[in-house]
Amino acid sequence: MATTNSPTTTGPLAQPGRLPQPSAFLDVRDLRVHFPTDDGVVKAVDGVSFTLERGRTLGIVGESGSGKSVTSLGILGLHRRGHTRISGEVWLDGEELVSAPPERVRRLRGRKMAMIFQDPLTAMHPYFTVGAQIVEAYRVHHRVSRAVARRRAVDLLGRVGIPQPARRVDDHPHQFSGGMRQRAMIAMALANDPDLLIADEPTTALDVTVQAQILDLIRDLQDEYRSAVLIITHDLGVVAELADDILVMYAGRCVEEGSAQTLFRRPEHPYTWGLLGSMPRVDRAARDRLVPIKGSPPSLINLPTGCAFHPRCPHQGRDGIPCRTEVPDLAQGSDHGVACHLPPTERRRTFAEDIAPAL
Repeated sequence: MATTNSPTTTGPLAQPGRLPQPSAFLDVRDLRVHFPTDDGVVKAVDGVSFTLERGRTLGIVGESGSGKSVTSLGILGLHRRGHTRISGEVWLDGEELVSAPPERVRRLRGRKMAMIFQDPLTAMHPYFTVGAQIVEAYRVHHRVSRAVARRRAVDLLGRVGIPQPARRVDDHPHQFSGGMRQRAMIAMALANDPDLLIADEPTTALDVTVQAQILDLIRDLQDEYRSAVLIITHDLGVVAELADDILVMYAGRCVEEGSAQTLFRRPEHPYTWGLLGSMPRVDRAARDRLVPIKGSPPSLINLPTGCAFHPRCPHQGRDGIPCRTEVPDLAQGSDHGVACHLPPTERRRTFAEDIAPAL
């Protein structure tokens, strides 16, 4: 996975009059999603780039308001174009989506790419049965009879672990428990065997046992379909369980990226240190208190100058480091990218001596 906060080129350089040919299955380049309001422009996503291959899972983590869900909706083309400023490029299997006609993106959505929404009770229509909604999602992309589509719905509900699927297919969403609704939402997303599956907070509001079942289900289905999976969460435990690579977002930008092993064993950005320090641990003796990140996320209308994290960063203000004046680029290493003005040697020393012992 390669990630930057500026445009990237994958594969051969584009020649005049020719489009670049991305090599990754999903290639997001300098994606920006801005919302004009009466108070100013909300820069929800401000120059995010990453790639994702088939059969791999990318976890996007960060606090609420960091731009995670807006990024996923931008990939799927679900923002209202007349009310949203979207720029950059989203290449899906060699096809660019940001500049594509809405009708073309709609044909790809559901079949080539699909999403598991955060709250299935509000994402699913309360009036129609669960089966009817899966049938509709299937028949939009396949010319089959309702009877064939219904058999497909029953089969999908059974595969995601719904008991007695032939009977429960005629139930309404409110008749399902939270875990079963999430399973039904997964069944709907998988109705057309999508190559890209985006899961937005798939375990929110579920108890720990059901969370584990949902994560196991997503992993098993990915192994079966060899889909590319993009999982969005604020729960580092979820990405530790599921993700191959991790992208950390703050204030609409990527501040750190790398493999899951790298991000958990040797993170280098102070924001990532804060996220790890605020996570409860069950494999060590309990501390008196969790250590929160001081302050609050910034306004996306009036971002701080320089590094957006500097008002909350305990390491800013050191001599000669322009945290308050310059926006840091995402410095790319062999398997690790960090957007921080602290020199790499200083970041590694700080983590080894001050941060790691407290985690």
